[in-house]
Amino acid sequence: MIEGKCWGEMADMSEDATHGVPAEIAELDPATDAVRALIDASQDLAGRMARVMGMNASDMRAILLLSENEALGASDLADRLGLAMASTTALVDRLERAGHVKRVRDSVDRRRVTITGTTAARIAVLTAWVPAIQTIDEVCQSLTDTERQFALDLLGRLTTAIQAGGRS
Repeated sequence: MIEGKCWGEMADMSEDATHGVPAEIAELDPATDAVRALIDASQDLAGRMARVMGMNASDMRAILLLSENEALGASDLADRLGLAMASTTALVDRLERAGHVKRVRDSVDRRRVTITGTTAARIAVLTAWVPAIQTIDEVCQSLTDTERQFALDLLGRLTTAIQAGGRS
C-alpha cells in the first residue's frame, strides 16, 4: 500500500504518483487488494507479537515454526525462514541464549543437529498469540456452513498461490 492507497486504487494515478507500480498490478481485483490487506495485517500482527515477546520478526517466525513442527534441522529452518545458514546459526544462538530453543544431536548421525522449541517458548507464544487467535476464531465461528466451506476453499487456494509465489 502506498500512502493509504491499495494497488487497484492507483490505476488512475500518473506513473510518477504510483511510485513505479507496474501496470500489470495497477488494476487488480478488489478481492486481491483485500488479500493483500490481510497479508499486511498478518505481518503487522506478527511484528507486534514479536515486540511483545522482546524479539525480532525472524526470531518470532522461527519460534512459531518450531512450535508447529516439534523439531527442525538447521538447514530446514533456514530454508523455511528464507535465511542463509550463517544468519540462521546466529538466530538459533540468540534463541538458545534466551531459553527459547535447544539444539539436540541426532543419536545416529552425531553431525546432525535438530532444533526444538522449549516449553517456555511455547508458553510465551501462546500467551502472546491467544488473544488474537481467539478474536479470529470468533469471526470464523460466526460463519454459516456455506460461508465456512467457501472460506476454506478460498484460503486453501490462496495459501497454495502464496507458497508458490516467487518460486521458479
